[in-house]
Amino acid sequence: MRIIPAIDIIEGKCVRLTKGDYGTKKIYSENPLEIAKAFEDSGIQYLHLVDLDGAKAQHIVNYKVLEQIASKTNLKIDFGGGLKTNEDLHIAFNSGARQITGGSIAVNDPKTFEGWIAKYGTAKIILGADTDHGKISISGWQEQSTEDVIPFIKSYQKKRVQYVICTDISKDGMLQGPSVTLYQQIIAECTNSSSDQSIKLIASGGISDIDELPVLKDIGCEGVIIGKAIYENRISLKQLEKFI
Repeated sequence: MRIIPAIDIIEGKCVRLTKGDYGTKKIYSENPLEIAKAFEDSGIQYLHLVDLDGAKAQHIVNYKVLEQIASKTNLKIDFGGGLKTNEDLHIAFNSGARQITGGSIAVNDPKTFEGWIAKYGTAKIILGADTDHGKISISGWQEQSTEDVIPFIKSYQKKRVQYVICTDISKDGMLQGPSVTLYQQIIAECTNSSSDQSIKLIASGGISDIDELPVLKDIGCEGVIIGKAIYENRISLKQLEKFI
């Protein structure tokens, strides 16, 4: 199971929110590159970089931060937040993203999202399936769609989506443990009939303790995104290095 630390960006700074509420913003570093380098020094190979300004603005904003981290570390970065157009995607990949995550676009403009999958391939396009009480949330979690999370994932599984990040918003930033039952349900329902390839599920939201990681690994999660638990020193980089 891949360990994927998160860096969320507002105004070029490393921040965390609680349940996606911009009013709960807490700044952890003025220099995201320093944070990224510390991850890399601990043997971490992956990074989940989220442009929260972009999510709100509905277009890419903090691509310079992406460019800086991509050019000065060897981290494999998946980038998300506000990617809505082919130009946004072009900027993200040109700035050094290895993968991008599309959530709102997959709900509101499936034709464009499917076009990205066709153009860039399933290894580069991640489906963002962020959920609140079973429904997919969009627009930086400011709106709730009518889409139910598991049918939504299955519909894109039929379109050959490979990677899925699922954040339980009710858990995000709460440090109360991940939604293990939800992930078990997703993995059980999306593993595999002969016609659809199995998804690679990346768990996100609520991670609070190193002992939760083997549980997520055992149920079949391909990766886990860890944010606040690192910044609040609930999980140390030394512990993650040992786990890796």
